[in-house]
Amino acid sequence: MIPVGVSNRHLHITKEDLETLFGKGYELTVAKELSQPGEFAASETVKVIGPKGEYPSVRILGPVRKFTQLEISKTDSYALGVKAPLRSSGNIEGTPGIRVTGPKGELELEKGVIIAERHIHMTPEEAAVHGVKNGDYVSVKTEGERSLVFNQVLIRVKETYALDLHIDTDEANASGLKTGDKVQILK
Repeated sequence: MIPVGVSNRHLHITKEDLETLFGKGYELTVAKELSQPGEFAASETVKVIGPKGEYPSVRILGPVRKFTQLEISKTDSYALGVKAPLRSSGNIEGTPGIRVTGPKGELELEKGVIIAERHIHMTPEEAAVHGVKNGDYVSVKTEGERSLVFNQVLIRVKETYALDLHIDTDEANASGLKTGDKVQILK
């Protein structure tokens, strides 16, 4: 059984962009550790402004990254008025941008808004147990009142990963899942 992690809209950010929004030398503050080792929800939030709407308090996830990327749900894309494509994290070429405002400055991102592809993090040992490898796609079955099968679930394998299915809030609502629930890979 694979534990579930439900991901709300959030921003990954570079050191340079963090300093633009919060000031020179600014460091993120850990609010809560996340399921993946070394990753955390920061105390800091930003406003994101699209052509149609805005979200005044979008959480930043740390640590800082090599690229700035806003991950939203399909519902969020409608509310913001941004045609965000479904992508794996980090694949931001050819994606739309958005305006991001912090307490000390503002960014006009040229790219980086995506709907994150659902995926399972696992170690090489866990991948061997499940008979999968990095980059494979599997189907995942949920349980409960709104049980369903998620197809096209990307497998991401790395020694430092913790076993976890990442889905967004739209997918969680459709299936009745919450963080900590369990699902299974279909053979």
